[in-house]
Amino acid sequence: MRISKESYRLKKKKLLYSLKLYLFKMAIIISKKGKNAEKVEESSFKHEDYLQKYIYDNPESIPLYDIETDIKLLILAREFPTKSGSIDALGIDKKGQIYVIETKLYKNPDKRLVVAQVLDYGASLWRNYNDFNEFIQILDKDISKRFNVNLNQRIKEFFKISDEELVVLMDNLRKNLDDGNFKFVVLMDHLQPALKDLIMFINQNSQFDIFAVELEYYKYKDYEIMIPKLFGSEVKKDIGISGSGRREWDEDKFMSEISKNIKDAELKSIKKIYDFCKQNTTIYWGSGSINGSFNAVIDKITPNRSIITIFSNGKLVLNFGWLNDSETSKKYRDLFGKLITEKTELKLQQDWKGHFPVYKINEWSKSTDKLIAVIDELIKK
Repeated sequence: MRISKESYRLKKKKLLYSLKLYLFKMAIIISKKGKNAEKVEESSFKHEDYLQKYIYDNPESIPLYDIETDIKLLILAREFPTKSGSIDALGIDKKGQIYVIETKLYKNPDKRLVVAQVLDYGASLWRNYNDFNEFIQILDKDISKRFNVNLNQRIKEFFKISDEELVVLMDNLRKNLDDGNFKFVVLMDHLQPALKDLIMFINQNSQFDIFAVELEYYKYKDYEIMIPKLFGSEVKKDIGISGSGRREWDEDKFMSEISKNIKDAELKSIKKIYDFCKQNTTIYWGSGSINGSFNAVIDKITPNRSIITIFSNGKLVLNFGWLNDSETSKKYRDLFGKLITEKTELKLQQDWKGHFPVYKINEWSKSTDKLIAVIDELIKK
């Protein structure tokens, strides 16, 4: 949805007063029982590294509650590697949304490029982490080193969720990574008015969700006082744009998309397995903003969760992680893994039962007939 320049100016005018207030830094007065008041002047961060570490250790200092009251942010990694450089902090929320966080000090000469930098990191994250398992393994290694628990356990403990809720979260995480559906956060000790305008403009005229946090910093004896202020959320609230950009897919849209992206021989593999699943399973369509997907459900195994997903970019996902909600589904999950190992060339990781192995089209297309035979055996078992 786009708005006119005049509407944009009106919206900006409404925010002008509050934005002006943020330009002024105020001292804090501290007293004990109404006496011995002391004035605490604003301090400054000497190094970006300290700001990065502070956010890593204290994610609640990013005021996402201004966007939605119950958002809780878990920082999974610091200096997460991409081919465009390291993301300062990578976080998730309970819904499986991914947050790409970049910190900058006002004195940094590159601060004018911070929006381009954070978007570049997002593009690199989306483009280069085609293998969801590789993405998870990097996070798992970081979490295990820091907390002495694996990634799944850390997520469950932090959000206080069950195994079933973890499966949903991880599936949403996979879809958001595959679609490049990220939330971007720029965090600085001082925000220029021009940067606020730029973020407001981008949020107003695109599907991106970019938020800026200005973090005032005060020191008093052994205490540190942080006052975070969030910018960028007001535009999404005013015009009701969802950053997710989800699409409704169906057979015609899916087939049209794969015809553009997939080579002829591999295209036949997708169509062949789709035709089989259409005749023998229940098909549900995904809602990815970039890549469509179809999901094959065998009702006797579990009526609401698919055993495989195939995306319009050719990726195949074996949904073992879905098949754990009953003794029946677990029995079929184990059989499914056994058949994949014995009758196809697809390789499974050691702890495959709780995961969603992903294969590129060139990795699975030569096993199309064998994969169909495996699904057929599950149906007839």
